Amino acid sequence: MRETSAALVTRWIARVWSTLSVLAVIVFAVGEFVSNTGPRPTPQEWGGLLLFPIGVAVGLILAWYREALGAILSLGCLVGFYVWNLLRSGHLPQGPFFLLLAAPALIFLVAALLAHHTVNVKPVS
Repeated sequence: MRETSAALVTRWIARVWSTLSVLAVIVFAVGEFVSNTGPRPTPQEWGGLLLFPIGVAVGLILAWYREALGAILSLGCLVGFYVWNLLRSGHLPQGPFFLLLAAPALIFLVAALLAHHTVNVKPVS
């Protein structure tokens, strides 16, 4: 099967965006670790951190190799994080930032679907 250019372009948009998302999370984590000004996360907060950003980032990295699996892992962790936050605080996280950092997972899923539905193009002889 031959891959369509739409699948290829979508995949690379997701890859570039996911790289920027993971790097942004790493920068925040290193900044928090180096500054050492705030309190350390509680065991309950570590549960949320395992979902976002750790679970989402692992899924985005995995999506480079297995698009659908990585995308589903990231999106599942994002939904889990929103549920965890809702149960913990009674409201959803504010602002678009969690969604923007995890958005490449949705794009990876679209790329996987586009690649899966490619048409077998036979050369005319």
